[in-house]
Amino acid sequence: MFGFGKKETKTPEERLADLQKKKDWAGLAKAYYEMGTAAMDGGDLNRAQLWLHRADTIYSADDAVYEKVGDKLTDDCSERIGALEDEELLYNSILSEIEEKAEELEDTQLRVWGLLSVARLVKLGNRLSSLPGCQVLGELGWAVEMMLNSFLKLPSQEDYQKLMDICNGLYELGDSEAFYGGGQIDVPGKAPFQVFDLNGMGVLLELSGCVDSHLRLLAALSQGAADLPRGEIGVVSCALLPDYYVRTLGGKPEDAPQIKAELARIWSDYELVRSGGLLSEAAKRISQYQELDILQ
Repeated sequence: MFGFGKKETKTPEERLADLQKKKDWAGLAKAYYEMGTAAMDGGDLNRAQLWLHRADTIYSADDAVYEKVGDKLTDDCSERIGALEDEELLYNSILSEIEEKAEELEDTQLRVWGLLSVARLVKLGNRLSSLPGCQVLGELGWAVEMMLNSFLKLPSQEDYQKLMDICNGLYELGDSEAFYGGGQIDVPGKAPFQVFDLNGMGVLLELSGCVDSHLRLLAALSQGAADLPRGEIGVVSCALLPDYYVRTLGGKPEDAPQIKAELARIWSDYELVRSGGLLSEAAKRISQYQELDILQ
C-alpha cells in the first residue's frame, strides 16, 4: 500500500491561512463559525467567543460576503453570541465592573481613565502600523497626547482635523481586509500577534468611539455649549487583548500573567483618576505607558 488517494489533513491554522491567502472571505467566515460552534458545543466558551466574533466581524464587513454566508449561519452565529453575553466570561465581567466604577467618576476623570488604557496600546500600535493598511495604528501616541493636552487648551483646526482622520481611519480598518486578512507581527518568545487579535473587546471600534467622543466634546466646548457629551467607557478595557491569549494559550484568559498585570493597571489607574489628582500625574503615567510592551 502506497497510500495513493489519501487526503492531506490540514490543521485549522493551515486551513485559515489558505483561506486568507485566497481571500475567500466567505469561506473564512464559515471556518471561524464552524470552529466557534464546535468550541461552544464542547464547553470551551472563551474560544467560542473568539471564533464566533471573528466570523461575525468578517461577514458584517461586506454585504457580498454576508449574502454568500447565508442567513442560516448568520442568524445562528448571532444567537450564539447573544447567549455568550450571559456567561461568566472575562469579556463580559470586566465591562460590568468598569461600568459600575465609571458611575463614580466625573467626565474628565472618565476620559483620562480611558486615555491611560489607550496609551498602553501605543507601542503595539506602532509595531502593527508596519503591516499593509494598518498605518493608522501608528498614530495612537499622537492622538493620546493631543486629547490629553486639549483638556488644558483647545486644539488648532489642523490638529482637530488630524484627530478626525485618525477616528475615521480606525473605524475603516475594522471593516477592511487588512484587519482580518492574516497580518501579524512576531512576539519574542511567544506566538505571533495577529491584527485580528484586536477583535476581542472590539478594540478598533472602542478606540474610534473614544476619539469620536472627544471630538464631540471639543466641538461642544468651542461652541460654548452647556450640555457636554460624556466620555466612552469601553476603551478602558482595550489593552487586555484577551483574544490573543485565548487563541494562543487556551483556557481562561484571566489566568494569563499579562492579563493579570493589565487588570492591576486598570484598577490602579482608576484610583489615580478617582483621587482627583493633578492632570500632570496622569500625563506622567501616560508617558511611561507609551513605552510599555504589554505582551511581555
